[in-house]
Amino acid sequence: MDAVIEKHAEPASPSALARRTRIGAEIRRRLVAHLAAGGTTDMAASTLQFGGSVYTDPARFAAEKRELFGNTPLVAGLSGDIPNPGDVILFDLAGPPILITRDKDRQLHAFLNVCPHRGARLVTECTAQRRLVCPFHAWTFDLDGALMAIPGREGFEGLDPATRGLTRVPVAEWNGLVFVQATPGEASIDVEGFLGNFAPELAQLELGAGQPVKSGVLEARANWKYVLDTFGESYHFARLHNQTLAPYFISNVAAFDRFDRGYRVAFPDVGLRALVGKPEAEWPPTEFAAVHFLFPNTILFIGSVVPGKWYIQVFRLFPGDSVGTTRTHFAVYAPRDGADDAYRAEVAQAYDATAHVVMTEDYRVAAEAWDALSRSPGARVVFGRNEIALHGVQQSIAQAIDMPLA
Repeated sequence: MDAVIEKHAEPASPSALARRTRIGAEIRRRLVAHLAAGGTTDMAASTLQFGGSVYTDPARFAAEKRELFGNTPLVAGLSGDIPNPGDVILFDLAGPPILITRDKDRQLHAFLNVCPHRGARLVTECTAQRRLVCPFHAWTFDLDGALMAIPGREGFEGLDPATRGLTRVPVAEWNGLVFVQATPGEASIDVEGFLGNFAPELAQLELGAGQPVKSGVLEARANWKYVLDTFGESYHFARLHNQTLAPYFISNVAAFDRFDRGYRVAFPDVGLRALVGKPEAEWPPTEFAAVHFLFPNTILFIGSVVPGKWYIQVFRLFPGDSVGTTRTHFAVYAPRDGADDAYRAEVAQAYDATAHVVMTEDYRVAAEAWDALSRSPGARVVFGRNEIALHGVQQSIAQAIDMPLA
């Protein structure tokens, strides 16, 4: 069974939950059909082959850092990471140190986290701030970046404070997602224009309802794109995850939808086998669960820790200091309303279990593969038709940096 490669989303319905439930039911129906057909999966029209240098070339790596991580909107977090006036987010992984604030009117601002006096790092911890006070000489700034006070003002006679505010960085908040663009400037971010027909699919997730539970940084000794590929297919579950994920999820079966440069993919749990041949009226209620890719580097997973208890996983992958290193910021979220301590503890346990599998299995194999590719000039890789999500990701990255896959 072949997937439709391009899917145009309909406008968001008045009820995000109703829309999400309906789409979740459609996805489940497709997955059960694959299982009924003997374990088929959505597929691309053909395989995709290209040189291993796509993952190892320093020139390509430099272009990705410049175009994708300097000039493209990036997810800096969820609204739940900065819910109240005075809250801040520190965002350093894209290159320049960036500070995001929420002011008393609940508006977001973003700046280079650099004092315009002598370049000191202005904020070093994500604690609530009434004012931003430089730890070096106590220059003081409002949450909107304006310079409010200079100790020893007489030493700076003739300096116009209005010209020494913090350097602005584009920022936007949309449906629970916080975006920044790492190149300083006054430009705005057109989130819906950036997301295209993926926007309604993300809006229905109600990410603004998420409250952070646990986060950390996962390191990989592999190129960021190779690491990113591991999130988009279940073909490897039976072998690589034979003791961890394979007992719970069916390998090499997926329902895939592409939306401009993003995608949504769902993998069936083993419980769906019981629905094969059973009238749909007898199926249990649908619980939406799917992986979403936001170009260029973010994976969102919406699912349940146990039936009836939803949570969010967010993976944001960033290139390290060299072409063969990756830093992944991984965070999990529980509902802001209705999640007691026991519920949050289950979500924290899900973080620990996921991080363990990612580090000891996915990132271990990615590091071994990248090392082999980096020492094998002329090596080539091939994406199978069943690895459909990976095709579009690598093609979109290549197009964005104007360096074709070859």
